[in-house]
Amino acid sequence: MKMRKKPGGVLGIVALTAAVALSLSGCRGDSGGQGGGSASSPGITDSAITLGITTPLSGATAGPGKCTVAGVSAYFGAVNAAGGVKFGDGKTRTVNIKSYDDAYDPQKSLANFQQMVSDNVFAATAGLGTPTNRAFRDAAISQKVPQVLVMTGDPLFSDRKQSPWQLGFVPIYQNEGAAFGKLLAKSGGQHKVAILSQNDDYGKGYVSGFKEAIQGASNISVVGEQTYEATDTSVDAQLTQLASSGADVFFNAMSITPLTIAALQKAQQIGWKPSWFLPSNTSSPTAILEPGGASAYPGIYSVSFAKAPQSPAFAKDPDVVKFLDELKQYGNYPDMPAFPHCMWSYMVGATLEKAFQNMKEPTRDSFMTALRDIKDLKAPLMLEGTSVNTTTDGQPAVSSVVVQKYNGKGYATAENFG
Repeated sequence: MKMRKKPGGVLGIVALTAAVALSLSGCRGDSGGQGGGSASSPGITDSAITLGITTPLSGATAGPGKCTVAGVSAYFGAVNAAGGVKFGDGKTRTVNIKSYDDAYDPQKSLANFQQMVSDNVFAATAGLGTPTNRAFRDAAISQKVPQVLVMTGDPLFSDRKQSPWQLGFVPIYQNEGAAFGKLLAKSGGQHKVAILSQNDDYGKGYVSGFKEAIQGASNISVVGEQTYEATDTSVDAQLTQLASSGADVFFNAMSITPLTIAALQKAQQIGWKPSWFLPSNTSSPTAILEPGGASAYPGIYSVSFAKAPQSPAFAKDPDVVKFLDELKQYGNYPDMPAFPHCMWSYMVGATLEKAFQNMKEPTRDSFMTALRDIKDLKAPLMLEGTSVNTTTDGQPAVSSVVVQKYNGKGYATAENFG
């Protein structure tokens, strides 16, 4: 693969042989995921298929965003070097990735989707963000373009009736909140919980999953709740209020990296040191916990389904060694990943390859059928007890998670709270 910079900040990783002179809006052979003819869809030839990723490559969320491109590029870079993917129609194709910077701006992600249409992209995948993915969901449905294995916990993307051309990849927010709630409820100890959440579907999803899991648990009481807006630059007032509740557990459903770091620092400044729960996308040891001084707290809990390369426990793991080598060689990412999105998007690559292998026709319709028929796929880097399963309506490709506790360097599986 060759890398090139495109005007307007668009970074493209493109195999130049992938040029296809078809219009996405033509959509011959696609019939809404319910069967269709054998004429090829736009973005796929007998020798190549082109995928698009719109994701933040600049701005405050650029770190995770760059990982979403690097992981997929690493996976298919290695696959292409080995000869490509043998599809279910008998043809062997290379996989080309085009990436587009949306800076976590919904207006830009919509414009990027329109650019993908012009660029003859077969499907959009792996892009990070709920508002940015929502921004072009309707357009993708209207034009019958797959928008799949995206990095959002919004359940809307896994509802087949409402989102016939979509599928989420990471666990929905409720899955993560519920996993921590179950661990806390079974602890047997008496715990007071303070909750801070983003005032949107993201925060509400985490809180609803957590509350459902602790329902009926007499040892758990919620003693304080506050919210913040995604555009806020400080949550100091909310933290001061919650600290006065006397809570020993802080459930922080926060999606903004700088706010999470600031919250960890502020709570220490005011002398409040509970155990924390953080979502999987804002719990990076190196990018968030270390600058936030997380070792000062009795416990930082999060959830995961991926092996952490920076953890000593996985230093010699064959999956991790191979992943890091390919990330450097094909993903243009020489450093140790600071965000789990690098590992998640690598798994997206493995999931896509499985769907490609089962596609009977070179059409988007056949792709969606194959994608929704993957059961118990143990993608590289997946933790024991987790797998890819795309067959359940209302659930993303990965719905199983493992609760983990920060140990000062990385995370270790937490069988119990405390």
